[in-house]
Amino acid sequence: MKKEKAIFKERRKHVRLPMLHGILEPVEIQFFSKTSDGKIKPQPAILSDLSAGGMRLITFLEPPHSKEINIILKLEGLDEVPVTGKISWVKQKGEVFMTGIAFLSISKANQKKINEMAEDYSDCDTRIALKLPESCVESCKAHGLCNKPQKDDTLFK
Repeated sequence: MKKEKAIFKERRKHVRLPMLHGILEPVEIQFFSKTSDGKIKPQPAILSDLSAGGMRLITFLEPPHSKEINIILKLEGLDEVPVTGKISWVKQKGEVFMTGIAFLSISKANQKKINEMAEDYSDCDTRIALKLPESCVESCKAHGLCNKPQKDDTLFK
């Protein structure tokens, strides 16, 4: 008996902006958790990907066990963005934690900017895959973050 392949259905509502692939600037993220004595302690994290609806973080400390977390996102093309989120999932490998966070509260303006950045980045990937002559354009909302080799080619034309 032959098994049928499962059809993949995308569940994400928003396009992802991959942060570890082709991104030039380091990203600053801190999320805040309360310690056992009630003090708020920032925890640094590395942004792995970002969308208008959430993000994936890499941390070297276990993420906080709380229903909501407050995050400050600093990224070129965005102002300092305060976000409230909830931890959707955590995967641990050794001392490294990969954490999925769904946004509960983010301004509509910042949500729109993140979505535009992700869509422009995705469009650029499509132009590169199609080998179009002008794959990297300065009007790209993710242009300031990108370090794809095609971006360097546009500087010398």
